[in-house]
Amino acid sequence: MSTTEVQGMVADGFETVREEFAAVTAEEDGESGAQLSAYVHGRRVVDLWAGDGVAGDTLTGVYSATKGAATLVVALLVQDGALDVDEPVARHWPEFAAAGKDRITLRDVLSHRSGVIGVDGGLTAAELADDRVIAARLAAQRPYWRPGSACGYGGFVSFAIVGEVVRRVTGRTLQEIFEERVRAPHDLDVHLGLPADLEDRYREIRPGLADPEELAAFWANVPGPHSITGIGYGLNSTPPLDQVAFLNTRRVRALGQASAGGVGSARGLAAMYAAAVFGLDGRAPLLEPGVIGEFAMLHSTGGDLVTGPHGHYALGFQAKGPRYPFLSANAFGHNGSAGAESFADPLHGIAFGYTRRRFSFNWSYPEHDRLAAAVHRAATAS
Repeated sequence: MSTTEVQGMVADGFETVREEFAAVTAEEDGESGAQLSAYVHGRRVVDLWAGDGVAGDTLTGVYSATKGAATLVVALLVQDGALDVDEPVARHWPEFAAAGKDRITLRDVLSHRSGVIGVDGGLTAAELADDRVIAARLAAQRPYWRPGSACGYGGFVSFAIVGEVVRRVTGRTLQEIFEERVRAPHDLDVHLGLPADLEDRYREIRPGLADPEELAAFWANVPGPHSITGIGYGLNSTPPLDQVAFLNTRRVRALGQASAGGVGSARGLAAMYAAAVFGLDGRAPLLEPGVIGEFAMLHSTGGDLVTGPHGHYALGFQAKGPRYPFLSANAFGHNGSAGAESFADPLHGIAFGYTRRRFSFNWSYPEHDRLAAAVHRAATAS
């Protein structure tokens, strides 16, 4: 078998998705290793994989796709009446009020409008492994812009704030609640804290490949480590964070920090969104329609100080309607730096998950558009 041979299944009517996935993985010549999974109205219709060291149940680092899993916990607690996203964070965590942060709400944090995207001097990789350590450092930090005045993505730290609020309100960690209420009941291959007995299924993230001249040209235009973009991506520490190495560290996977420390598969990501919005295996959806509507609603549009003009956010989730115009306006989900993508489209009944093992050197993943479009075409045609 060549490393690019596609394995797995597609339901009748989804053969073109297999063809598109085969084309994508052939272009990578098996170097990335990738998985693709999709559900339509709770029925799995795509389950594919290809490439070096990858099987259908392989687990790998999903980076900020973790934020989607963490947001489901917040949505459940809002649904329960245990959390109010419009209360100031400092109401539950008084130390957070320091340095002008007393009015920042959980909604500000979830929509990336808090201005709290890192700390002066940066956070080391060891500190970024642990949400409690991140939260302690953020408590004294002054925001990098006036809260509410702009949007900017806190790639590695935003959900440490969310997690600290969850812990103080419920007495339990966000990771514990995710395990009990989301992952375990549906046996999902998405983990905020990978158990040691599943380590043999984990495959390391790899660095991106590029022509040396192309790579040099890219880095010549990358903002500095102490710019807004550098701070948002955790590059202002000494040494700067090595994102490739981050989830290849056992401690990071074991703790499962809620912004970027999750581990999963395409099956797990797609099933998670299917369980949340449409229901799986005869179970009712995790979220009620009104809660889905609130969390899927556009909150921050028109550009992002950290990531650029294409940053569009719902509440905790990325807004996928602006990202993929063929989806419905209220499609929502989250991608990740190493190339993971995941979302739900409530109108069209789609839940989508994709993973790959290799970073793109410039954080660009054009196959997302191709694969999401292929799944959408097949789902709407059938």
